[in-house]
Amino acid sequence: MIETGLGFLRSSLIILNQIFEAGIAITAVSLALRAFTFNLRNRVARSFAVILTCVMMIYSGESLSSVMTDELWIEFWLRMQWLGLVYLPAAYLHFADALLATTGRPSRGRRRLSIRIAYFISTLFLIALPSYTLIGPVVTDTAPLLPYLQRTPLTWVFTFYYFLIIVLSGTILWRSYKRTVLTSSRRRSLYLMGGAFALALGSYPYLLLGTGLAEFIPTVFLISAAGGSLLVFIALIAMAYAVAFFGVAWPDRVVRSRLFKWLLRGPVTVFAALVLMTVLRQVGLLFEWDSFIAISLVSILTVLFLEHVITIAAPVWERWFFHGGERDDVRLVQRLEERLITSSDLSQFLEAVLAAVCDQFQVNTAFVAALGDQAPELIVRVGDKLLPESDLSQNLLEEVAARNGNQGIFAWGEYWLLPLYETPENELLGLLGIWRGDDEELDEALREPLYLLGRRAALALEDRRLQRQVFAAVETLNPKVDLIQRLRAAASFDQNEVFSDLENVRETDLSGWVKDALSHYWGGPKLTTSPLMNLRIVQAAMREHDGNPTNALRAILKEAIERVRPAGERRFTGEWILYNILELKFMEGRKVREVALRLAMSEADLYRKQRVAIEEVAGAILDMERAAQDGTYLLEEETVHEV
Repeated sequence: MIETGLGFLRSSLIILNQIFEAGIAITAVSLALRAFTFNLRNRVARSFAVILTCVMMIYSGESLSSVMTDELWIEFWLRMQWLGLVYLPAAYLHFADALLATTGRPSRGRRRLSIRIAYFISTLFLIALPSYTLIGPVVTDTAPLLPYLQRTPLTWVFTFYYFLIIVLSGTILWRSYKRTVLTSSRRRSLYLMGGAFALALGSYPYLLLGTGLAEFIPTVFLISAAGGSLLVFIALIAMAYAVAFFGVAWPDRVVRSRLFKWLLRGPVTVFAALVLMTVLRQVGLLFEWDSFIAISLVSILTVLFLEHVITIAAPVWERWFFHGGERDDVRLVQRLEERLITSSDLSQFLEAVLAAVCDQFQVNTAFVAALGDQAPELIVRVGDKLLPESDLSQNLLEEVAARNGNQGIFAWGEYWLLPLYETPENELLGLLGIWRGDDEELDEALREPLYLLGRRAALALEDRRLQRQVFAAVETLNPKVDLIQRLRAAASFDQNEVFSDLENVRETDLSGWVKDALSHYWGGPKLTTSPLMNLRIVQAAMREHDGNPTNALRAILKEAIERVRPAGERRFTGEWILYNILELKFMEGRKVREVALRLAMSEADLYRKQRVAIEEVAGAILDMERAAQDGTYLLEEETVHEV
């Protein structure tokens, strides 16, 4: 009875361990795909992706070998496991070096050399893998234990190399932990150290070193193996969580939410389906019935059900677990997308309003025009009698003001016009026009329906104007928010990055900031609040300007413009066109028409050339900033004292 119970327990532990190993392999694949998709440009994320690839190969080989029955296939998959194992130490060293470099301590050559040596040694072990030099033949008669490969003398050499590199990597990770200052950064460094330690210990095949203890207490060994696999799974998630913050400019709440959703939709869903498939297969073997159809059906239903639950529950757990005190703000933003009225939505709504108007008046032509900067702008029109847009002139607005003091309907040419006003400010938003033909008087029975439909159209135009204001504000805010998020993300581990993260700044952003700063060169908020204030060259120039950041930025802009200047005496020729535009437009503050006349070009051509000139200035600033990062930049003395 006891033996039967122990046998059942051991079988259950073996199955559980197989499930954990498959789950680890699936999770590693999913996280590697995420790393390659979202933050591949970051060095820490790239090196972690190498670790994930090694873990995927280790646990794929382990889990597949445990379910094979043919000895050749068992040995094949166990050797495939070693394909990831031999490179895991080098990947650890690579990862630790990348993390330390992120904290502001790049390699001066020794760490880089040691990484190359580690990869070279791992490659030598890989060359020895196909033969029986590194590891021996497979042992399959191991019940109740799992099959394993025999050790060789070179196995002990690899084991020493494996744990030596892991310890060396741990010391580098400890150095990076001590260099972090922020509480969140130190906590993530602890996740990385703890996860790396557990992952390295759990990935080594200990049956290779000896089976005496495992054969003596197999149940304890199987329990520890299952527990070790669970620990590796937790360590993998902890490391992935910490690495997810590298190389992205998203807020922390967004990173956590996306990672959690990625894990739920990928590894968790597949893992749940795998567990049910394994249970059904064992039940089928126990009762001797074909479980193929049941396994297929349950697998499909499990995936569909979990995806449905995740979709339904995601907004709720995102607000409760990741957004904290910002729940109301986040909920408002989430609902904004659903409530947003696009141009197409507005046109459809107004077309429906015009269709109702045409039905009431028994005509087939109507239009809605919105108030523009100079004249009414035609938004929607229906019918076969097309209204020339030239008829919607400024004179029409004057006529509305003169003849419509009571905000009523009036005749205008071949149309009845109803002014559309905003409530409660009573500000004109646009016009609703209906074809009137030869009718001289409006039927009183049609006035009330027309007023009602007019209020609907006015509501749509009011929302259109408000949303345009919101979009304009977001468009203005977006570059600065992007920079702040990038600087915040970069400075989490290296506080010096607060001064400059220019490599991650898009050129379009930089040109826009330069244009704004130049437009307020002699004073204004676009200069004093410019994101360019964060550049190292501006911080350095402040020492020459008594700590005044505005004068420092002005000096940098002046120097950048001087770098655009051709050699020789100033002339008004094609070679000097870009410099002359910058000098006349921004340095001397002349109007566009004056500059165009002075340079003998059209205003349209001037704007095109001005954009090119600003891009040249942005490029010069970029070169100056890179030189400052390399320690080779010196602010020109004459520029410092000139401003």
